[in-house]
Amino acid sequence: MALSFYDELVVEVVSAPTFVDVIGEGAGEVPTDETNLVVRSIAHTFAKFGQPMPNLRLTAHNNIPHSRGMGSSGAAVVSGIIAAKGLLTGIVEISSQQLLELATELEGHPDNVAPALFGGLTIAWEDETGPHHKKLFVHRGVSPLELIPTTKMSTSLARSLQPESVPHDDAVFNVSRSALLIAALTQSPELLLAATEDRLHQDYRASAMPETEEMVATMREAGHAAVVSGAGPSVLVLSSDPGQRIRAAKLAAEKFPQWRALLLAVDFKGATVVLHQDSNAGNGGH
Repeated sequence: MALSFYDELVVEVVSAPTFVDVIGEGAGEVPTDETNLVVRSIAHTFAKFGQPMPNLRLTAHNNIPHSRGMGSSGAAVVSGIIAAKGLLTGIVEISSQQLLELATELEGHPDNVAPALFGGLTIAWEDETGPHHKKLFVHRGVSPLELIPTTKMSTSLARSLQPESVPHDDAVFNVSRSALLIAALTQSPELLLAATEDRLHQDYRASAMPETEEMVATMREAGHAAVVSGAGPSVLVLSSDPGQRIRAAKLAAEKFPQWRALLLAVDFKGATVVLHQDSNAGNGGH
């Protein structure tokens, strides 16, 4: 599901070697040359369509925290691909399906890149023909709250904590909750607490994120539909209305004052690009 929290990328064609100026999250940590994930995403798109990539100056205004389970790598991939689409305007036409395919190739799965590309609530899957998605509209009462700790969590570490197999009863339990979650998000937000029950991944990862486990338990005991956000350690609370979200935010501030709370909306638009033809610059926001 796409939320109203964005990275912004400004791209200019230059004669000097490609360079990335990172502002905000990741500054001083992520690469600033051709190995940067955004640059690699642009290069991958140009190569896919047989076009030479020009030298670029990129300014990445990063707001999405890294290694917090909020989809920062998917955001970087999508911003690069969307920037490449803008740069190739009038040269190559890139369809929505091709954008999804490119992003999935780079990210490894369509789960995060599909909502970043298309907005809203997306169901993403893959088959022998490639990645696919279905966009759904979220009930207007659904009010997301993102709770962000100061600690980080490696996605690869989080995945390594998952067992190779799970009990059949637990699998059936989660399948039923997955179906219920779609109904809760699109039609009946009062069902969100029940719909976000889980037996497949959060308990297995709890040992690596004890404070996250405590946050989720505190929220759920108070009646708030809290889950681990992505691979963690952030927590996503899906409130059924804005008033409930305010109560959840106050509870978080009281019990976990060191955590940051973001009151967000569901973004229905997805990634966008603005072209500045006179300066040969593309400005991609996502």
